[in-house]
Amino acid sequence: MKVPIVFRPILLVLQIITLLTVPHLLFSQQVADSVRLDEIIVTGNLSKVNLQNAPMSISVISKNQIDAHKQPSLLPILSEEVPGLFVTQRGVMGFGVASGAAGGITIRGIGGTPTSGVLVLIDGHPQFMGLMGHPLADTYLSSSTERVEVIRGPASILYGSNAMGGVVNIVTRQMNHNGLRNSFQTMYGSYNTLSANISSNYRQNGFFANADLSYNRTDGHRPNMEFDQTGGQAKAGYDFSDNWRAFANIDLSNTNASNPGTLQTPMEDNDADITRGMASFTVENKYVNTTGVVKIYYNFGEHKINDGYVEGAEPKTYLFHSNDDMMGFAIRQSYSFAEGNQTTAGFDLQRFGGKARNRYIDGITPDFKIVDVRLNDMAGYIDIQQAAFDQKLTFNGGLRIDHHEINGSEWIPQLGASYSPSSSTIIKAIVNKGFRNPTIREMYMFPTQNPDLKPERLMNYEVSLFQSFPSQQLSFGLNLFYIRGSNMIQVDVVEGKPLNVNSGKVENKGVELDIHYEANRNLHFSANYSLLNMKYKLLAAPEHKIYMSGNFTTGRWNISTGIQYIGNLYTNIRPEMRKNSFVLWNCRAHYQVIKWMKLFVKGENLLDQSYEINDGYPMPGITAFGGVSIEI
Repeated sequence: MKVPIVFRPILLVLQIITLLTVPHLLFSQQVADSVRLDEIIVTGNLSKVNLQNAPMSISVISKNQIDAHKQPSLLPILSEEVPGLFVTQRGVMGFGVASGAAGGITIRGIGGTPTSGVLVLIDGHPQFMGLMGHPLADTYLSSSTERVEVIRGPASILYGSNAMGGVVNIVTRQMNHNGLRNSFQTMYGSYNTLSANISSNYRQNGFFANADLSYNRTDGHRPNMEFDQTGGQAKAGYDFSDNWRAFANIDLSNTNASNPGTLQTPMEDNDADITRGMASFTVENKYVNTTGVVKIYYNFGEHKINDGYVEGAEPKTYLFHSNDDMMGFAIRQSYSFAEGNQTTAGFDLQRFGGKARNRYIDGITPDFKIVDVRLNDMAGYIDIQQAAFDQKLTFNGGLRIDHHEINGSEWIPQLGASYSPSSSTIIKAIVNKGFRNPTIREMYMFPTQNPDLKPERLMNYEVSLFQSFPSQQLSFGLNLFYIRGSNMIQVDVVEGKPLNVNSGKVENKGVELDIHYEANRNLHFSANYSLLNMKYKLLAAPEHKIYMSGNFTTGRWNISTGIQYIGNLYTNIRPEMRKNSFVLWNCRAHYQVIKWMKLFVKGENLLDQSYEINDGYPMPGITAFGGVSIEI
């Protein structure tokens, strides 16, 4: 544990402030604005819908929630705020790639390591890599994020293969009124960790634009665990009228990460140099009875990886080098054919792949080709929503046909309903299918490759209740789900050799609870709990996950704290089953020095817990950070 001396008094102050404010928080009686159930959300291919009518379980994390965490990376925030969602970590900053990497996302136990069963979107733009088939967690930063919409459970009917477990849609920031707004934030703390970000947002009548530059680095809490990242994002568009708008996104980042290996098997020179980029162009239309979108997008990346060597072994004579890309086209249009009706039809086309080789350091030996392939996938879908009985009951049904160049066609059905006996109560039920095509990595790369792999499939059965009590400023959501899947891809020994095969099964059932309470305008509490019962144990999916937080504002001060319990997290399944349980307490304090400048401090793992999320990678103890935020 390395806590800078200058921050140790801050930790003590944070703990004292928390203890002193809790009694006041509990007995506060003033009432704030009403809690609304008709929040309008957009998740990529969906039309604008309200939470009351959507049959899926959807969590929305707001800009205020994101900003309060003072966390450069977006995913750890979601791991706390979204029930049923968990993200693996291995250090104070940075997830890394390849062997020993973290950043795996699971929703209700589905997602995989690496994450190929949960789809990440940026403004509806799919983010997975062409060769590896999974997103890169280090590229998703909180500084440019307006909000995050998470679909908990299969969303394959709208998004296809990688949405088997759910969807994380990151909505980027933009100005909604004329003017110019600039902001700067920097933070420094334990293990020489530095984070800096500068952004600018502009709107003038129909034209809007924003740009964001960031730099993050750390020495890490273990030797050979350095991490640094430089990234930039820009978005510009124009509202041609109340009915038509267009915008373009571009994002570019470079990440250098070192992997020290496990405590049992330390590594030397296990380094990665990753460049990722994306660009997209979107045209949207919005009328009384119809809305739609056309999107063209492109992802690309270059990976240079030194696999390193263990003590006593010889350094590798080659580096792994890959280039991948994905290009796609999506069109979706919704139309209301009658009162209470919304019918959505869409078409998706993707081409993804790339090439990978071992490039020898001597510059003489020819490259060894691992793979050079690109595949096509196309799909069409229809989703029908019909309200009845004075909008109290809404039926939903849909079907997708997805055709993969190698695996052929897959049919994905969905059937759901929502019932609102009053404006403060929603009851939902859904039955839907999720699926995932094997990735190019699983079929054609590395010793476990198997070109005969078939798609993974699962069925999800779910009922949910959402209840609000506006006069008490209290709301809660309750979900019960059952998931059963087959053909899960895992590594088995076949004829004495490890091989990717469709031998795995999934049978998960569980409960999710989400509670929000506003005691008054200055005080807010929230809590969520997830129970995941797995017949077949899965990595990176805790059986119990609890997070409780409080946020209090008084004068120029804002104080927030959160405590999380992770119970029975399986860090290893085969050959030996190992699990971990731990409690994490974080605390943050902000002070508004003047109108445009804010100082903040935060402490993490204040209970100094010893724990692992990735097997063999101990997490840091108490860490402390401080910084300044400026907005003009």
